[in-house]
Amino acid sequence: MFIPLHDHNPIKHLKAQYVTWSLIAVNVVVFVVIQGAGETQAAQTAALLYGMIPALITDVAQLPPGLAVVPDEATLVTYAFLHGSWMHLGGNMLFLWVFGDNVEDAMGHARFLAFYLMCAAAGALVHVAMGPDSQVPLVGASGAVAGVIAAYLMLHPRVKIWILALGRIPLRLPAIWVLGLWVGLQLFNALADTGDNPGEAVAWWAHVGGMAAGTALILFMRRPGVPLFDRGL
Repeated sequence: MFIPLHDHNPIKHLKAQYVTWSLIAVNVVVFVVIQGAGETQAAQTAALLYGMIPALITDVAQLPPGLAVVPDEATLVTYAFLHGSWMHLGGNMLFLWVFGDNVEDAMGHARFLAFYLMCAAAGALVHVAMGPDSQVPLVGASGAVAGVIAAYLMLHPRVKIWILALGRIPLRLPAIWVLGLWVGLQLFNALADTGDNPGEAVAWWAHVGGMAAGTALILFMRRPGVPLFDRGL
């Protein structure tokens, strides 16, 4: 639909967005080292070891002892550091790069890290609720990044964002138009998803769960005095 490039929105409270940078670095390292840069066998093994499998969370199924290397509950977070391909990784990290700095700035480093992980867990739990018997591993930072996008939209709906529309047309538009459309599409796709191809489907409900968490958490996790909706801009 669109590729975010840059927002005209300098950070005000931090020297640098260290947590955003660190999250991007960790995701890249995990993909290269643990997932073998997407090599099929390594990626599949990592998904079983650290991906979130709904049937394990609901105790419908169990992994063989050799594969159960982390508690099932831990995968509500670990899944968000795995990706299915370079494109999957690049898309999530690009959104985090463009929008994460201002959300981190609004919260501070420690609270932003907690916020990111809670959005990841919320996305995973909603995904479980919508398919509790599924044995397909969930991977990807999309739920956590969806929370960041929702928080950014709550904070800065009027800020102009440079995007590539349709992958080739440069446009500079207010965040409310760009991200509002993105949020609407996630909701539409979640409601329209029939689940006929669970092995290939996008985890739309994980996006919805992350967005809901991001919208709620920004209300009380932002710094005192940080306004919502660009009040005072």
